[in-house]
Amino acid sequence: MITRSLSAFLLTCASALPLAAGDSFAAPVTGEILTGWQQADGTRIAAVRLKLSPGWKTYWRSPGDAGIPPHFDWAGSGNLRGVGITWPAPEVFLTSGMRTIGYSGDVILPLTLAPKRRGEPMSLHADLEIGVCKDICVPHRMSLTAMLEDNSAKPTPMIAAALAARPYSAKEAGVKSATCALSPTKDGLRIEARMKLPSTGGDEVVIIEAGQPGLWSSETQVTRKGGTLLAQGEIMAGDGSPLALDRSAIRITVLGTKHAVDIRGCSAG
Repeated sequence: MITRSLSAFLLTCASALPLAAGDSFAAPVTGEILTGWQQADGTRIAAVRLKLSPGWKTYWRSPGDAGIPPHFDWAGSGNLRGVGITWPAPEVFLTSGMRTIGYSGDVILPLTLAPKRRGEPMSLHADLEIGVCKDICVPHRMSLTAMLEDNSAKPTPMIAAALAARPYSAKEAGVKSATCALSPTKDGLRIEARMKLPSTGGDEVVIIEAGQPGLWSSETQVTRKGGTLLAQGEIMAGDGSPLALDRSAIRITVLGTKHAVDIRGCSAG
């Protein structure tokens, strides 16, 4: 069954300018792995770099109703135990009148790599499935490989800059509390997130992620009254099944013109 967010993406693609038979079309994105540096604890900082053609964009981990989330498969890698992705604060776009969340230009996604055998080289193989959009929307696949075998501890400037561009933590942003009230709807659960935090600047955008596979979150309606930010939305299961929501897994991202904030967990409100 196609989820609502994927359906919206396909509708957006259908409404954009299609490619005619015989059209020549060069992929609007290229990619590479930046090998990064070795850390004292045995993990390694590397990155996936995506270079988008002017005017094109790709999507953040929670892309909005008119996008599809990127998918990474590391199965072909060697001496790799685990991968963590640090997502720099994204941009907000309008796609055919629908809000999407993503990146444009030169995109650096830092990776924290944990080896199976500390001190030995790692071979990194990434199969990516991403969506890219301009006047047309194109699902795109690419495979990136790199051998990570040097022991340099010197940070790579562009990866370090991307790490610094992550959203602030709740503590860093001065979040005093984050509570969520839940109530049943016809299709799932209505969620009302109430956050006490200083303004992040401008017209703030709030993205609520359920943090559990198979659950989809709608675009939120946001209002602010002084030091309190209120976001209302809906959480649904892609297959229409009943929901059992883990509050500790809820993740709330606030995007403002001054900075972004990453809030983990949401207590009962």
